[in-house]
Amino acid sequence: MFRLTSTTALLAFSASMVAASEKPVRIGLLFGFTGPIESMAPEIAASAELALEKANKTGLFLDGRQIETIRADSTCVDAPRAVAAAERLVTADQIDALIGADCSGVAGAVASGVTVPNGILSISPTATSPNLTSFRDNGLFFRTAPSDTRQGEVLADVLIANGIRSLAVTYTANDYGKGLAVSFSEAFSKKGGEVLVEVPHVDGTGDYSAEVATLAASGAEILLVAGYADQGGQAIVRSALDLGAFDRFVFPDGMVAASLVATFGDALVGSIGTLPGSETEDAVAFDAMLLENGIPGQAPYRAEAYDAAALLAFAFQAAHHSEGTSLSSALMRVANAPGVEIGHSEIETGLKILAEGGEIDYVGASSVEFTPDGDATGTYREVVFTEDGFKTVAIR
Repeated sequence: MFRLTSTTALLAFSASMVAASEKPVRIGLLFGFTGPIESMAPEIAASAELALEKANKTGLFLDGRQIETIRADSTCVDAPRAVAAAERLVTADQIDALIGADCSGVAGAVASGVTVPNGILSISPTATSPNLTSFRDNGLFFRTAPSDTRQGEVLADVLIANGIRSLAVTYTANDYGKGLAVSFSEAFSKKGGEVLVEVPHVDGTGDYSAEVATLAASGAEILLVAGYADQGGQAIVRSALDLGAFDRFVFPDGMVAASLVATFGDALVGSIGTLPGSETEDAVAFDAMLLENGIPGQAPYRAEAYDAAALLAFAFQAAHHSEGTSLSSALMRVANAPGVEIGHSEIETGLKILAEGGEIDYVGASSVEFTPDGDATGTYREVVFTEDGFKTVAIR
């Protein structure tokens, strides 16, 4: 009996040593660490890394293998640089999957030009352009961020509920800005609202006084800025305030950032915005967990990034323990019902269930669920800007 027990223990120890000595699973993180969302990107990336760190600590991932992350800079807006960074991740770093790219234009360029041709699965926690729903991705592109088709509808609902029936719109001249502007304008007009003027703006331009003058000439008293908090969107707000053209704003997700509050302070009080998320008990617990792990702030898409990473860990685990299952089909399987519902704090439980051949439905921090196109359905927070930040006033 002693001899059998010793042999069993030796075999288990040997198996764990083999797993530990195998090459780690490598996951790239492609975010705009420079560029128009550089104040948000570190929090988003750190949230994804935290989920993978938790998976590593369980010792259950792929029978003891580890996950290694490699960061790269997408710049958010420079597609050639983002593609070059993605190519390095695939060829030099030999990643097994990608979290990113982040902004819609570079996400599409990286998926169509790098990850899909190389058979690499990618999940973007931040790309929201409606155009990404239908491009040919061979089932290899997913996103935990909901499409701006949904955000446009939510923005329209928020404005109507706040008694706003007309306004001016400016949007960053790229896939994200244009897609959101179109979605919002269509939804707003259907609800009886009127966009008095739409003016695109180009990020990186030094002077936006001409754009602001055109927006103000419409007679609108409120300005919706579909842009980036660390780039053209911020400069538009600065110009609008300096010229006395607008003193109340509407901000979609790319503008709801602590950096905007730090820059303008009291001048934004009363402005409103939307960003993905909720304030359920689980969502509040998630924010507290991030803070405990050294990730402070209010950046959007932290929950979506954490969930993208957790889902990848679960997908690798599910594919490993189910013969003939591809990573993409495993991803759909672990994200959607049926299965045991798994919250953001239950990564160890989820990995254990999958290792034993069971099924999970990862709900996570963002209540993630994939459509057949790989898009996430989701809820939005309506926020109002205060003297020291922004607070949620409704969930939509």
